[in-house]
Parts: sequence; structure tokens; C-alpha cells
Amino acid sequence: MTTRSGAARPVVVGIESHAHHRVPLAWATDEAARRRLPLVVVHAHGMPTPTGAEGRLPSWQEWHDTADRAAEDTLAQAVTFAESRHPDLAVSGLLAEGEPSWVLREQGAEAEMLVLGSRKLSARQELFTSASVAVPVSAHAPCPVVVVREWEHAAEQEPFLVVGVDGSPASQAAVDFAFEEAALRNAQLRALFVWQRPLLGVLDEEAALGECRETLYEAVTGRRESHPDVELHHEVMTGHPVEVLVRESRHALALVTGTRGLGGFAGMLLGSVSQGALHHAQCPVITVPSRDDRDRPPPHRR
Repeated sequence: MTTRSGAARPVVVGIESHAHHRVPLAWATDEAARRRLPLVVVHAHGMPTPTGAEGRLPSWQEWHDTADRAAEDTLAQAVTFAESRHPDLAVSGLLAEGEPSWVLREQGAEAEMLVLGSRKLSARQELFTSASVAVPVSAHAPCPVVVVREWEHAAEQEPFLVVGVDGSPASQAAVDFAFEEAALRNAQLRALFVWQRPLLGVLDEEAALGECRETLYEAVTGRRESHPDVELHHEVMTGHPVEVLVRESRHALALVTGTRGLGGFAGMLLGSVSQGALHHAQCPVITVPSRDDRDRPPPHRR
């Protein structure tokens, strides 16, 4: 996929070879329509399992042809689905050979956002197998990444999004994105700072909570003027950040976090809060890189 200078950056959605991709595909199609951006459907595939009739191994070319036919059919069905969902939307398909996480990260360099699904896996499976692309893509993509495991919950209350705030550059970028997304959806925004008590305690807990409130206030100051129609609620809560954010976002349209917060280390694949949200949230999770991370070139495949 190439994007000419000045052209609109598309919403890019990665699909798999089975029905699991319909939920993230529908989410991405709706999002592209909301943002009035083109949609690019990407299907990355590798080689099929080497099995053949009567125990005979098919030739390498037969492997390749079988994979191509199946992948082309999957991609064509996905593009047709997106076009029928929003007939006025510009939809294109891209068939690529390679590891999905590598392909999608490269597409992210010219995308407004990446959207993908993720089957429910254990933390060990996410980190040490190639069965999911959620963690590596969310960690390294230069644009916001949306992981849609299940459809948005239809709550009786007013629709809302949740954004986690800790004062880090990535969290500031997440706040900006969350305001933008809330405005597009006519939804409320809940900005949460979650303070976790240190194991050894703290001399002045009230002072610590006061600093948290100040950080939270500074994070949302100025954004309200840019999005006056967004109803904002902000609150400092106590507990484990992952547990609190997952609980509070249970009926949200999405949970928005930065890729790495103040508690993350530069060498980590993904911040612990972001990774925990990917594993446990019951709504779409949007990870947003800091401005500095967006400016870095994507890593090359080894």
C-alpha cells in the first residue's frame, strides 16, 4: 500500500482466514465511514501445512497455489462485506505473503489506524507464539492500533469511552485520541488516573492523591476547548491499574491507553497496563503511541 503526499491516510484492517475477522472488519468499516477515510483490507498469509492425498506431499507450487486461491477468496469476501455495509466507502484489498505482524506494522506507517481481531489467548501464548499479532503490532506500530475481540456492548446508559491517564507522553497522545473518538461518536469520555498504593506504603497518601488529581487535570486541560461537545468525567481511583481500567470499561465503546506509561521500561515489548488491557478488557482496546514513537521508522523484519 502506498499513500501519496497529501492523500488521506486510510483505516487499515487485518483479516484472518476464518469468520473471526467479521467483527473487527465491521468495526473498521464503520470507523472509516465515521472518519470519511478510505478502508484498506489486508490479508497476510503464509504457506499451508504440507499434506497431500494418500500421504503424498504436494509440490511447493501446489502449496503456493492452494494458499493463494484461499487467500484471494477470503480477501474478496471481506471487501464485498465492507462495500455492502457502507456503499459510499472507498474500499480496497491487499494480499500479502509474510508474517501478519510484520506486514501490518509496515502498513501502519501510512495508516490513520490499524484494526485487528485477536482470539482469546493466554499471556504466554501472546508473548511466545505467533498465534496472535495483537501484542507485537500494538507495541511497534507507528499509529493507533485497535484490537477488537468482541462487538461493542450496547449499554442502557449513555455511550462512553474510557481513557487511562498517567502523565506520560503516550498517555497524553491517548487523551487526544480519546477526545477525538468521543466527538466522532457523540459519546461521553471518562478519563481515569489509577493510583496503586506502594507495597511499603506512603507517608502522605492524601498528598500523593493530590498529585494524581493535578496530573489528571493537566492532561485534560485544553482538550475540552477543542472538543466542547464532549461531556468529560475525570476521576482518580485507587487499585491495580489493569483491574480498575478493565472493570470501569466493561460497558464502554472502547478503552484507550498509551503504549507505554511511566511505569514501563524502554526495552519492554509493551507497557504492562496496555498489555493487561489487551488480555482482559471486554471492549475494543485502542493503544496509542506517543508522538516520538510515531516519528520512528518501523522495525525491519529479521
